[in-house]
Amino acid sequence: MKWQGRRGSDNVEDRRGMSTGTKVVGGGIGTLVIVLLVYLLGGDPSGIIEQSGSQQSAGPVQTTEAEEQMAQFVSVVLADTEEVWGKIFAEAGASYRKPTLVLFRDQVESACGYATAASGPFYCPADEKVYLDLSFFDDLRARYGVYGDFAIAYVVAHEIGHHVQNQMGILEEVQAQRMRLSEVRGNQLTVRLELQADFLAGVWAHYAQRMFNSIEEGDINEALNAAASIGDDVLQKKYQGRVVPDSFTHGTAAQRSGWLRKGWETGDLNQGDTFSAAI
Repeated sequence: MKWQGRRGSDNVEDRRGMSTGTKVVGGGIGTLVIVLLVYLLGGDPSGIIEQSGSQQSAGPVQTTEAEEQMAQFVSVVLADTEEVWGKIFAEAGASYRKPTLVLFRDQVESACGYATAASGPFYCPADEKVYLDLSFFDDLRARYGVYGDFAIAYVVAHEIGHHVQNQMGILEEVQAQRMRLSEVRGNQLTVRLELQADFLAGVWAHYAQRMFNSIEEGDINEALNAAASIGDDVLQKKYQGRVVPDSFTHGTAAQRSGWLRKGWETGDLNQGDTFSAAI
C-alpha cells in the first residue's frame, strides 16, 4: 500500500505510555454486557476484565522504529477510512462521525469496560473508539503466517466497519435481537454481522483505490489471506482439532474472504446485506 508521506489521522489516541492499575472484582451484569459487546464485535471476551479503583498513569514510552512505523501506517489507514466513509455518507445525505483509534499496550480502559491485549482489536460503540494493541499484528504473523501491510489495513478497516454499522443502527438492532435468541441462533446472527464488517472493509478498499490510487499489486491478496487465516473453521481446526459450526461467531475462511472480495469488487453497499443473503 502506498502510504508513506501521506496524511495521518488526527483521531489517534496514543495510550501506550499509560499504565493501568487494576483491582479485579467479581462479575455481574456489567461484566456480561462488556463481554457481549466484545464477543459481538470481533474480540476475545476472555481478555475482558471488570475492575474497580483503576487508574491510568503516564509512564515512559519505549518503542522500536518498526512499531512507530506501524503506528504511522494505521494512522494513514484511519485517515483514508475517514475520507472514504465521509464521502459515502455525504452522498447519501448523511454526516459521518469520525471514530477514534486508541493505541494501547497490554491492557486498556474503554467505555465498554477494561480489556487486555488478549481480546484482540475491538470496537466499543459506547465511546465510538477502536482499540488496538499493535502487538496483535506480530501474533498474526507468528501464529497464522499473515504478512503484508494491507493485511493490517484490512484489520483496521474491519473494525471501522463496525463503527459504520453502529452509525447505521445495525449494531443496536443485532444486540437487541441476540438477547432474545438461543446461543446457536445468536452465533449465526453474529456471523452475519462480522461478514458485513468484512464486506465494508472491502468497500473501503474499493473506494481507497479510486480516490487515492494507494493499493499496489498483491495488496488485496494480503487482505484476503488474512481474512481466510482467521476464519472460524481454520481456527477451530488449529486449536481444537475439529470444527463445530454451531459455535462459529465470525464465519468460515471462505465466507470471510468471499465477502471481503465482494466489497472490493463491487463497492456497492446494496450488495452487503449479509442478514438476508445466503452466506
